[in-house]
Amino acid sequence: VIADVSFEGSGCAISKASASIMSAILKGKNKAEAERLFELFTGIVTGRIDPLGNLAELGKLAAFAGVAEFPVRVKCATLPWHTMHGALKGGGDSISTE
Repeated sequence: VIADVSFEGSGCAISKASASIMSAILKGKNKAEAERLFELFTGIVTGRIDPLGNLAELGKLAAFAGVAEFPVRVKCATLPWHTMHGALKGGGDSISTE
């Protein structure tokens, strides 16, 4: 179970908001739930998943659905999620949104 989550960094409003909401939502989740949210969130902001069918599961993350309309901002929204995903995998590798 994820007992605590925090972030430190600077960036645009989208990346900071994404990190902030992600941090709040992940507390108390287990690894499988966190991975599911990673797949769902990244799928929605990249336009692969329709957010309307997942509103209940998304909660406040649904606000990021519009990011899919601005491809240059997708990296901003997903960077904290890719970082979390990498941390859960336990790798010390650099994180990339590519």
